[in-house]
Parts: sequence; structure tokens; C-alpha cells
Amino acid sequence: MDTSRPASGLVVAVPEAEAVVGRHRDRLDDHAARGAPAHVTVLFPFVPGDAIDADVLARVAAVVGTVPSFGYSFSDTAWFDDAVLWLAPDDPAPFRNLTECVFAAFPAHPPFEGEFDDVVPHLTVGHRHPRPVLEAAERQVRPLLPVAGTAHEVVLLAEDLPGGRWASRASFPLG
Repeated sequence: MDTSRPASGLVVAVPEAEAVVGRHRDRLDDHAARGAPAHVTVLFPFVPGDAIDADVLARVAAVVGTVPSFGYSFSDTAWFDDAVLWLAPDDPAPFRNLTECVFAAFPAHPPFEGEFDDVVPHLTVGHRHPRPVLEAAERQVRPLLPVAGTAHEVVLLAEDLPGGRWASRASFPLG
């Protein structure tokens, strides 16, 4: 990822999770502290924020519009190694499908730059903190689950400048 340009990403915002994980994310996830809402990533990194134009927006709208709205529920926490605490969707398939559709339309932007063989849909609670700190957050979050809602749109988040605040630049209704 070119860190000299503002980043962008496509996400499904999960506003229902804010009451459960918001205060933990503010402390334990630097993206939340910079304005990113609770979300499941669809495609990151995406087109650099300063290169998003009407054509990119139209292409995203066309692809996202072919994917139907779907319900989601997060009933449990999970971990990537000892480094990342996250909420696990009960059914990751609709999120995976959305990522696959968008990536097929934007093959120059593989999910997480192709770093992972399997892109696991998840809602990050915290990362880059000592495991005991993340475990304390997990103990507070688990009794408040499940979190449930319906995905109606994909949101384009973009930094205002490299490493800066995240803000919604556009939203695209699901079909």
C-alpha cells in the first residue's frame, strides 16, 4: 500500500455494535480512534483516496447493487493469534460473497493486498495491544452479545490525508 497517499476502503458498517464495542475500539483500534465506525471490511486497501472519481463510484455502485441486503449476527468473539480480538459473524458467507464480487470488479485491489490466503470476515475490537488488555475487553464484550442487524449498504471510507481521519465519502445500496 502506498502510504504517501490517503487510503480508502469499502466496508459494511455495523452500527448496532457501537454500544457493545465502541468504547473498546476507541482505545484498542487506531482506525476507530481516527473515525472509522464499527464495520466488517469488504475491500481494503481500495483505490487511493485522492484517485476516487465518478467512474470508480459508478463501478462500485453497479457491483454492490447486484448483491442483496442480508441480515447478520455476531454471537462470539475470536482471535487472530494473540494480536487481534474480533467479533465473528455467525454466517460469514454474505460478507465473503460481497468481497468476492467487489474484488472481481477491481482485481488490481486484492483484499489486504493478498497478504492472507483466506480473508476472514470480522469486526475488529482491538489490536496491537498486549493480550491481557485485549482479554479484559473480551470479558466485558462477550456478555453483551449477540449483536444483530441488516446490511443495506456498503460505505466508502477514505482518509483525509495519509494516516489521517477516516470519513464516509459515499454509500452504495445493496440490491
